[in-house]
Amino acid sequence: MPEWTDRALVVSSRPFGETNAVISVLTATRGRHAGLVYAAQSRAKKGVIELGNLVQVSWRARLDEQLGVFSIELDKSPSSFVLDSPMRLSAIASVCALIDQSLPERVPHSTLFDAVTALTELISLSDTDDIWLPFYIRWEALLLAQLGFSLDFEKCAVTGVAENLTLVSPRTGRAVTQEGAGLYADRMLALPAFLLSDEQQKNALQTGQNMRQSCKEGLSLTGHFLQSRLFTPIDKPLPAARLRLSDMVSKYCEAT
Repeated sequence: MPEWTDRALVVSSRPFGETNAVISVLTATRGRHAGLVYAAQSRAKKGVIELGNLVQVSWRARLDEQLGVFSIELDKSPSSFVLDSPMRLSAIASVCALIDQSLPERVPHSTLFDAVTALTELISLSDTDDIWLPFYIRWEALLLAQLGFSLDFEKCAVTGVAENLTLVSPRTGRAVTQEGAGLYADRMLALPAFLLSDEQQKNALQTGQNMRQSCKEGLSLTGHFLQSRLFTPIDKPLPAARLRLSDMVSKYCEAT
């Protein structure tokens, strides 16, 4: 009888019968994995399988290809720290939805797991939204890279220079300078400085309102490629949680 135990992040949950649930988790070493949780609606388990929770799961089944059953214990609940922040709750929900709807099952993604656990910790503990938002956007860029769709911000796709990169081609995902874009600059996506290398962003990264505007532009950038690379090929829109987050960030920028 196959079985294993691993650390995991709960990314989705749906009822199964009257009291049970099928949940999907991103594990540290086995990728996204689904399993049945008995008595999931009980008081003891309902809070454990909340989206974004870090848990310890044990899975067993008669055969590897079966759904199997999870035994699950709560390790940490990042969302419990941000119950008074709709935007942070939306960010955690967006992370979970993107993982659940884009990652293939049972394919290891240890780098992505480490990154998402660090991100949820940052979301729950940051003093301001300006701190965690750039890291959220970097995480979306990492998700694209892990699935084979890396964005290239190393140098201008037209001129080859590595300075003054401010735009990204919506077709290729490569960085472009204003000069390199020429007459096509208005068709390009804005490239936030915080997505550049440390050396490139030394004199480019700004704070305050400019940082918030950069976060809005960053979400538009990664959102474009998440849609075109991951969801359009399977004829689906971006997850509703991701769209809500983008809307909240836009309002956050307008209000500050």
